[in-house]
Amino acid sequence: MSEQCRLFGTELRRARIAAGLSLSELAGRVHYSKGYLSKVETGRKQPIPALARLCDDKLGAGGELTKLVPEPSSEAPPRPEENGEVWFMGSARDGTSFRTLNRRGLLAAGAASAVSLGSRSNSGSAMEERSLETFRTMFGQFRELGQTASHAVVLPALTAHAHTLSELATHATSRNRDGILALGSRYAEYAGWMAQEAGEERAALWWTDRAAEMAEAAGEHGSANHTRVRHALLALYRNDAWRTIELAQQAGDSRTPPRLRASALQREAQGHALAGDHASCMRSLDRAREAHSVAEPNTVLALGTTNLVDPVAMVTGWCLHDLGRPGEASSVLDHEIQRVPVHASRSRARYGVRRALSHAAAGNVEHACAITERVLDTVDAVESATVTTDLRRLDRTLARFRGNPSVKDLTPRLTQSLRVRTG
Repeated sequence: MSEQCRLFGTELRRARIAAGLSLSELAGRVHYSKGYLSKVETGRKQPIPALARLCDDKLGAGGELTKLVPEPSSEAPPRPEENGEVWFMGSARDGTSFRTLNRRGLLAAGAASAVSLGSRSNSGSAMEERSLETFRTMFGQFRELGQTASHAVVLPALTAHAHTLSELATHATSRNRDGILALGSRYAEYAGWMAQEAGEERAALWWTDRAAEMAEAAGEHGSANHTRVRHALLALYRNDAWRTIELAQQAGDSRTPPRLRASALQREAQGHALAGDHASCMRSLDRAREAHSVAEPNTVLALGTTNLVDPVAMVTGWCLHDLGRPGEASSVLDHEIQRVPVHASRSRARYGVRRALSHAAAGNVEHACAITERVLDTVDAVESATVTTDLRRLDRTLARFRGNPSVKDLTPRLTQSLRVRTG
């Protein structure tokens, strides 16, 4: 028996008795079997964070049980060497991977792209402005495509265009240079997001940092805070609650523009939820709502999500699940998913799986299975590593109800989807 198992089991039993619940009653509330809970209380089973958060809520333990079972935090991937190495995307539908180019190779590729566009001619500012408008239009199209297509379709073009814009900026007139760099930073930022969706965190970090460098060069001096917000999201997916909170707090100071501050506060709330701190989570969400209410409207070049009517409400549902309140979470997500545009397939896949996960954790198993059945085709189409993280959690949650007919019917289809994602 490990010390952690013994300590958690002792505290769980103490909290349960203090709440006046029998083991059977607690089992009914958290939707784990009585036998499993008995083994956890006696230290014969390793507790898991999801159980700790549920018990914290049902027993009114104020996050004390969650503190005893922290999420296993995976280490951040190694960063690229500071030797001029850059990330470029090689595409293969059945084995997408990143490769590196040295900076000389990158400049050659960028120059070739620029020449093919005719942008190295001496047509001057007018030619640059036409090229810039073309790239801006394409960026809006890439954002739309990223909602419906796999990263393998979108990412190679994003990285190529980011390289090309960087090269164009070095030869641009002073009148247009900042605009080209600013647009290039958006391509790089979106490439970072798509790299994360591909499960390539090392490349995601690289592109996110390059986006900040280009934005800073263009005079957008708040870019470092956006980088921190993106790094906070990566830390969240590594289950590193404290690093998520730290990065988000660094990004969310009063000088940060409202839209970005709202995003930082949402990441901070998610970090607090992962740590089991309900009060701090709700305070961060309240502050996020205030910032979001005065944020600038969505545009093609806006940073962050543009597909959610109320991103703070959607994140609230996410947080409630992680706080061990899946019933409340499912109610919020049921409402918010109806407001996501039909064409925003990636967003619908992400929050659809979260919604199914919340219903399953709340014991609404048949409904969870029905939601999952409807969303799996979309999940397969967008090929998201971050969505797959929640799909695995959903699979583990439904496994607790393996005798349920709906679970039996869904299992082959869910297993097939997960096999494609991990194979």
